[in-house]
Amino acid sequence: MAEHILVIEDEQKIADFLRRGLTYEGFKVEMCLDGESGLKAARDTPPDLVILDWMLPGLDGLEVCRRLRAGGSVPILMLTAKDSVADRVKGLDSGADDYVVKPFAFE
Repeated sequence: MAEHILVIEDEQKIADFLRRGLTYEGFKVEMCLDGESGLKAARDTPPDLVILDWMLPGLDGLEVCRRLRAGGSVPILMLTAKDSVADRVKGLDSGADDYVVKPFAFE
């Protein structure tokens, strides 16, 4: 089980929801609200899992995913509102291990 989860999500309500739910389940959760800070956090303290939004300010989630994948093999879960098949393929092709569409539920 992953102990340290890095969530890179710019929507504060979703970020708070993820933090509460994952913390309740016993995970250590680190939050970043943009791609640049998320990439830096992942490099400074490598997480066991990254939950990554696609549409981030500045450096978008696809580029963050590509850079994380180029530098290692941390599991990456893309969490985004982009729900077309083409978007899913693009997300997975960027290096994500799985793709979850918003809205979502912990169950």
